Amino acid sequence: MAGRDWTDVENDLIVAGYFAMLADDFAGRPYNKARHNRDLQTRINRDRGTIEWKHRNISAVLKGLGEDWIPGYKPAFNFQMTLEDAVARWLARNPAWLGRQPGLRPAGGLREAAQIWIGPPPTLSNQPPPQELDQMLHIARKFDVAGRDERNRALGRAGEERVLAHERAALRTAGRDDLARKVRWVSEEDGDGAGYDIASFSPDGLPRLIEVKTTNGWERTPFHITRNELAVAEERRSEWRLFRLWNFSREPKAFELHPPLDAHVSLTATTFQASFH
Repeated sequence: MAGRDWTDVENDLIVAGYFAMLADDFAGRPYNKARHNRDLQTRINRDRGTIEWKHRNISAVLKGLGEDWIPGYKPAFNFQMTLEDAVARWLARNPAWLGRQPGLRPAGGLREAAQIWIGPPPTLSNQPPPQELDQMLHIARKFDVAGRDERNRALGRAGEERVLAHERAALRTAGRDDLARKVRWVSEEDGDGAGYDIASFSPDGLPRLIEVKTTNGWERTPFHITRNELAVAEERRSEWRLFRLWNFSREPKAFELHPPLDAHVSLTATTFQASFH
């Protein structure tokens, strides 16, 4: 059995079993990993350790896809590309998974704390090993994870609402209830054309124009940004902030990027406008 490549049938079986456990984990229902493993051993003739490692490979694929994974299966890299395809097949057959309501996890209830943990942004000094990063970025490009998050209106709206609560709570904690009452959800009240989603303030009263980008994935999940958002970021550098909200469906975390954005990220043109001569 050692060294034998996994077939599509075997990959589909273990991926389906993984998602069954993940659904239970996400909903807070008890499940038995050992029993799942034993059942799979009888169906695909693989040993326990091989199956456990493959579960960790699936976690790595899901990380690259900007999706939840089972916390007990730490992502393991250097997996076969056929496993990516098996996960993609499962998601294609189960579109409701990607369309599920984000940010509501029954096991822990709704988020108790209004303020979000904010850490340092990704940099060269804190990036993962090259092999891991390359596989994650390959998956993100192959399946257009940034585009998927951008099209997920429920995810985007829930993220903005969460950041709105964070901003108001931060100002109240700083003793600025007067400013907290003035924080506006611009994209909800005025539409998407402003180049930012939330008009807030720092405790000293200076404006904070916040563009929110939300993902269920890890902190390095790519995101889309519009030409208008970039223009406003450049015009109002001292006020504009990109608030990247990640790990949203489990335990929301965030970092902020200040203009110019190309000091932090590589900006790649993905679409072009065609005009007639």
